[in-house]
Parts: sequence; C-alpha cells; structure tokens
Amino acid sequence: MPVKASERGADAIIKMSAGDTLTPVNPSYFSMKYISLVLLVFQNCMLILTMRYTRTLPGDMYFSTTTVVVTEAVKMSTCVLILLVEHNFKIFEFGHYLKQNIVDQPLDTLKVAVPAFIYMIQNNLLFIAVSNLSAATYQVSYQLKILTTALFSVVMLKRSLVWGQWFALFLLFIGVAVVQIQPADPSKRAGEAVHTDQSPLKGLLAVIASCVSSGFAGVYFEKILKGSKASLWLRNIQLGLLGAVLGLGAMWLKDGEAIQEKGFFFGYTKYVWMVIALQALGGLLVAVVVKYADNILKGFATSFSIIVSTVASVYLFNFSINIQFSVGASLVMLAIFLYGRSQADSNTQK
Repeated sequence: MPVKASERGADAIIKMSAGDTLTPVNPSYFSMKYISLVLLVFQNCMLILTMRYTRTLPGDMYFSTTTVVVTEAVKMSTCVLILLVEHNFKIFEFGHYLKQNIVDQPLDTLKVAVPAFIYMIQNNLLFIAVSNLSAATYQVSYQLKILTTALFSVVMLKRSLVWGQWFALFLLFIGVAVVQIQPADPSKRAGEAVHTDQSPLKGLLAVIASCVSSGFAGVYFEKILKGSKASLWLRNIQLGLLGAVLGLGAMWLKDGEAIQEKGFFFGYTKYVWMVIALQALGGLLVAVVVKYADNILKGFATSFSIIVSTVASVYLFNFSINIQFSVGASLVMLAIFLYGRSQADSNTQK
C-alpha cells in the first residue's frame, strides 16, 4: 500500500512490494493519469452533446463535409506545433525535417492514404449517425467500435483474445442490440423530442459502418506505426494533410454547388467551432490516456461518459429513458469493463 515518506520529501511516494523493496513512484504520473481520464470523459460527452445539438437546431444547417476538412486542418496544425516545440522553434531545422520525411519520401507518406481516406469517410458517417440517433443511443451504439477493432486486430495483427474478452465482446453486441431494438409502441420508446426529421435505421447503419471503418483504420494505422520509425506526430501530420485533401474532394462531390452558392462557412456558429475543436483534440487526448492509463480505467471513463451523456440528454433534449435502454446500456458498460480487465490480465501474464 502506498505510504508517504516525509523524510524524503512531500513529493516522494513509496510503494511497498512483497520483497520489502521500496520503489519510488512519481506522483505526477498519477496526476496525469486521472487528469487525462477526466478530460477524456469531458471531451467524449461534450463532443456528442454539442454535435447532436448543432444537428437538431431548426433553421440554416451547416455543411458537415466542411467541418471534416477544417477538423483535419486543425489536427495537422496542432501536431505541427507540437513538433515545432520539440525542435525548439528552429524553423529552418523543422522545415528540413518535414521535407526530409514527407516530401522526399512520397511512398512512405502515401502509406497513410488508406487510413486517411477511411477516417474521412468515418467522420462524415458520424454526422449522419448523430443526426438520426439520440445522443445517448449514439454513445452506446458507437461502442461497437471495440468489437470491430478487436476482430481486425485478430485478423490483421494476428493477436489472440482470451475467453474473457470474447465473452465481453458478445455481451457488448447484445447490449447494443437491446438498445437499438425499440418497442412497437412509440410512447414506450427511448428517444428525444426533436424538431427535425430523422431515421433511426439510417442512423444505425451509419454507426455500424463508422465502427467498421474505425476498427479497420485504427488497426491499419497501428500496423504502419509499428513498422516505421516515424513519430506519432509526424504520422498525424501526414494523416491530416491527406485527410484534408480527400475531405475537400468529398465535400465538392456532395455539397459543391451549395457551398459555391452559400459559402464554405455557411451556418457556422460558436457551437460548430466547438465541435471542430473537440473532435480535433480528441485524438491527441486519447494518445495521452493510452500513455498514462490502463484499460480498466479507460473502461471506467467510457462507461462514465455514457452515464453523463444519458443524464445530460434528459435535461438538454428531453430524452426519455425506458427499461430496455437501461438494460442495454448497462450491458454495454459491463462489457467495456470486462474487456478492459481481461486485456489487462492477459498483458500481465505475458
């Protein structure tokens, strides 16, 4: 059990092991771990709630395809700034570094074209999903990405899952199915009071497609990172660059004429900019959580995000909760916790 060693200073935390060995543990590690988890919960909840809010308001609607492009540009700019700090703001040295690793190695840069394209599709699908599903239903259903990521990891990275993980994935699937299968009587369904037309089936299909694309792109990107010496920030710059270019193409095909008529930033409000900021910084925050927290704590953070989003939806969107939604959401949260614990136990045994 950790005890405070006053004789070695207030910043020394001592952990006693079975062999009576005293091991100093940096207290800043614990601070970063829990701060990052709290921020992840906040980011997850605020992103879903704000995105849902902007897609259900009556009146002029912004073009979601433009926000995907802007988000990629913000992500890329953030990673450029981080690398610039690492190079002590030596502009010429930093410029040479980018040229050497991006311009002079076009084939290596093109490696991320596949995940960049899939992430671009996924981000557009998320707007379709959140436009047609309540914030709470979307938050629960989107956890299917755990299932798709695990399956792609088995196929593409040749990983093996323990029986506890398979059970958790089965439980996750059942929980999402319970949430999605609504009663025939409209008065007994879980949902929000909205002023815009929406199709739950369209939203469900968009979530499933998004989860599949997220799982594949995530595993593919991990495979690229493991087979390369390039830093995570450099890869994210490449992702952002290619994602923005591909996003412009998708934007032109889908909304080109309307954007020419109304403008790129048509319908943008402070809440739309908030969605862009939360989405852009979410990936960087996940990287911090992966570094400092374990899978069990990440599972708790995700489960807590579902609870907070559901409670907030009740007050913000008049979301009505029924027994079926409660059971399904509980199964999903239990599955997330069991999956994280099984993965942690498996890693400990290796």
